[in-house]
Amino acid sequence: MLVKIKRIDASIPAPKYHTNGSAAFDFCSRETLTIAPHGLMRIPTGLIIATPEGYVLVVSARSSLAIKKGLMLANGIGLVDSDYCGPNDEILISVYNLTNQEITIEKGDRLAQGMFLKVERAQWEEVTAMEAADRGGFGSTDK
Repeated sequence: MLVKIKRIDASIPAPKYHTNGSAAFDFCSRETLTIAPHGLMRIPTGLIIATPEGYVLVVSARSSLAIKKGLMLANGIGLVDSDYCGPNDEILISVYNLTNQEITIEKGDRLAQGMFLKVERAQWEEVTAMEAADRGGFGSTDK
């Protein structure tokens, strides 16, 4: 899959897959930033990516983000739609500082990862009743 990408800052590495088996590529911070204790911040990646039509770019935390940095993605995951690729549509990583201390992110730190997933758009068929039996509610498989 050939994907158009614009690097706002050429000193930030282009995304790459670090092993032959990697499903995702890393996003780095474009700036050095300090996040207040229990604070939220949007970290610029320096990338504008034209997600191919029929796909979504899923942005998730690197597995080491909480342990090594004390951060988590504020929204769990991020979704970058195929029409989010205008000249000012830089991908931002929204993070939350889990700690009681300031956390400094250095320019170039790898914080999140991205992967392209194929998506289908639904067409809706409204019905008056569903055919399946009830499963027992939220958390019903954990009884």
